[in-house]
Amino acid sequence: MILEPVETVKILQKNGQPKTFAAGETIFTEGEKAVAMYGIVSGEVNVLVGDKVMETLKLGDIFGIGALVHPDPTRTSTAVAKTDCQIVSIDRGRFLFAVQEVPMFALEALKSYSDRLRHFRS
Repeated sequence: MILEPVETVKILQKNGQPKTFAAGETIFTEGEKAVAMYGIVSGEVNVLVGDKVMETLKLGDIFGIGALVHPDPTRTSTAVAKTDCQIVSIDRGRFLFAVQEVPMFALEALKSYSDRLRHFRS
């Protein structure tokens, strides 16, 4: 069983808190302490390192998971709403619960990051 990206975000919605961001609004900032990961319910988000847009994420994409799995929970990028968007976030406790409840969720999160990394190599 493989989850579609939108299905992965639906799992986040069951366990997290949705929030609306206006175009240009900062979701998180490079260097700040990280406490949550995010999934895009609608709209697009730019991920920046310094002043450079590294990628644009869209419906179904997840981001910020490093905050929940890395021993140093410091943001290494900035996320800014490219368009008006709705984002759902979950903290580490809810993430671990989602992984336990739906193990494919963890695999899909890893696949998402692997796909993004492959994109940068091509």
